Amino acid sequence: MTSPTPAGPQRSRLFARGSFLESSRTAGILRAETTGGILLLVAAAVALVWANSPVRDSYFTLRDTVIGPHALHLDLSLGGWASDGLLAVFFFVAGLELKREFVAGDLRDPRRAALPVVAAVGGMTTPALIYVLWNLGTGGELVGWAIPTATDIAFAVAILAVISTHLPTGLRTFLLTLAVVDDLLAITIIAIFYTDHLSPAYLALGLVPIAAFGVLAQRRIYRAWLLLPLALLAWGLVHASGVHATVAGVLLAFTVPVRRADGSAGRGLAEHLEHLVRPISAGFAVPVFAFFAAGVYVGGGSGLADALTDRIALGIVCGLVVGKTVGIAGSTWLLARFTRATLDDELSWVDVIGMSMLAGVGFTVSLLIGELAFGTGTTADDHAKVGVLVGSLVATALASVVLRSRNRVYRQLCELEERDADGDGVPDVYQHDDNTN
Repeated sequence: MTSPTPAGPQRSRLFARGSFLESSRTAGILRAETTGGILLLVAAAVALVWANSPVRDSYFTLRDTVIGPHALHLDLSLGGWASDGLLAVFFFVAGLELKREFVAGDLRDPRRAALPVVAAVGGMTTPALIYVLWNLGTGGELVGWAIPTATDIAFAVAILAVISTHLPTGLRTFLLTLAVVDDLLAITIIAIFYTDHLSPAYLALGLVPIAAFGVLAQRRIYRAWLLLPLALLAWGLVHASGVHATVAGVLLAFTVPVRRADGSAGRGLAEHLEHLVRPISAGFAVPVFAFFAAGVYVGGGSGLADALTDRIALGIVCGLVVGKTVGIAGSTWLLARFTRATLDDELSWVDVIGMSMLAGVGFTVSLLIGELAFGTGTTADDHAKVGVLVGSLVATALASVVLRSRNRVYRQLCELEERDADGDGVPDVYQHDDNTN
């Protein structure tokens, strides 16, 4: 009797279903992001209507109202408090999620991490290149090269819920992890390229409360009356240093341990804090920022036409719509082409293109980078906002056409996926050997 032929190296599956626990956790996060994204949409719509209404002056007066002590460099407008202060909460949650994904999530496996990392890099470099090509020879406009590089996860997930697609778990997880890596790259860009002046003394002082926060976190001491003052002090000192204050939120998050002190299974401190802070971020911080950032006066049809013929807006629109699609789908195809990875059996490349289009929804971080690049209230910033809004809408429309065309197929797949014939509480699809990872 002949011996069986040894199997060769197993091919990795792109967008494969993760473990049951990880998929369940991802579903919970997506539900929370969906709620936050709907609030974000409402806040942005209210701002746009108010900023173009007969009483629009009251909106801009409110946005530009300055409060805070000058001596501490905290005399900021309400819009500034939203972008510098409230978004630090958003980036704190993003930092917790990023650390958890790479320490204890499915992305701790380098083979799984490769896809969202490569896709995120491709999805940021291509839009930036397209923006630069649009604005070559224009001088100061090139400073906005990073505006179309960001994906807004809350906005994208909210749209995903509205268009009622039943996407496979692997593809939904990809959207979330792609946005997490995207946030890390955006934070790096903000810290390196959009720091106008740097005060090393304030930055060094800011590391002290961050270190103290980390010591308490590592000892699993998470009393609010201890951690919150340290976080606020760290935020203020980083803000005074010239580095954008949202970076403080990420640095604080990176000090939080992911695993339990005794090494047992279960929710660690990072996930616990994320569970506590995410509703504040998604339900308050990001919608308030959207309210102050999205309000732009377009001046009627001619004003909108003028904005959309500006190179800044055109570069952003093309970057979000074309750059994100080509960058993400193209880098994924290259990964499959030049490695042993293959697309999961449930998917087709049309699905990858649809999700790549949806990643062209840039909002929160794109608007923030626009303000940092051109200054709040400037004509260039207004044109950048129009570009972000129009680009996001076009990306949404195109993604909706592609993904809704697959809706019926994935509804049937979801029904099979949820079937639990043996009644053990774990869907049968997670118990097949060929689906374990």
